[in-house]
Amino acid sequence: MEEKDYIQFEDYLFGTLSKTETEVFENKLKTNNAFAEAFQTYKNLSNYLSDKYGNETESAAFRANLSDISNKYFKEKLAISEEKSSKKPFEFYKYVIAACVVVMLGVFTFNQFSSPSYSDFNNFDPVSLTVRGENDALLKIAEKAFNSRDFAAAEKAFAQLIETDQNNEAWNLYNAISKIELNHYDEADDILTEIANGNSAYKNKAIWYLALSKLKQEDTLTCIDILKTIPEDADDYERAQKLLDQLD
Repeated sequence: MEEKDYIQFEDYLFGTLSKTETEVFENKLKTNNAFAEAFQTYKNLSNYLSDKYGNETESAAFRANLSDISNKYFKEKLAISEEKSSKKPFEFYKYVIAACVVVMLGVFTFNQFSSPSYSDFNNFDPVSLTVRGENDALLKIAEKAFNSRDFAAAEKAFAQLIETDQNNEAWNLYNAISKIELNHYDEADDILTEIANGNSAYKNKAIWYLALSKLKQEDTLTCIDILKTIPEDADDYERAQKLLDQLD
């Protein structure tokens, strides 16, 4: 969306478009989904701001809070409106609200439509490892390192644990996650693929992290293909769908 679109949004909402312009605008709403979604968001924010700041009592605080915004957006119109604010206070709020909405909409659009990154999804649940037998000390080291996001230490500790039990898929999974964080992608992907091809309780979790590995490597197509294989009963299904929506 360009600034002229937001001005047109505001003109439409305040009924200042001509009959022909209104018809063109409304036809565009019906045929252009992105334009329609942007307008609806703008309208919602504009209504909220109008309700919140559309009276004289709150005008001083509102002007102070939006001084930077109003100087950047609609500067000329705002200056004119300020000059006439005693006679036409409605005009002042119209353009200040419009300025604020543009900024808020810009932040909203950036957050909603910017490309997703690995850091948006690598929020790990704390690891709680069963402590038993001769590996008690090493298990504590691995758990503490992983939970504190010291992945170099975690990778080392899990590697040592795996030497004592190569078939422990929990340890292999956490080892693979640590390797993703350290950009050791080939090793991580091999481990995760093996778990994903098995039938353990960690199968779906491995698929999810394999997708995240591809996301971090910026291999978007492979990431999408992997995400689509995550079943609905998987713990990470909803997050997988959210990521798919952002990538598609």
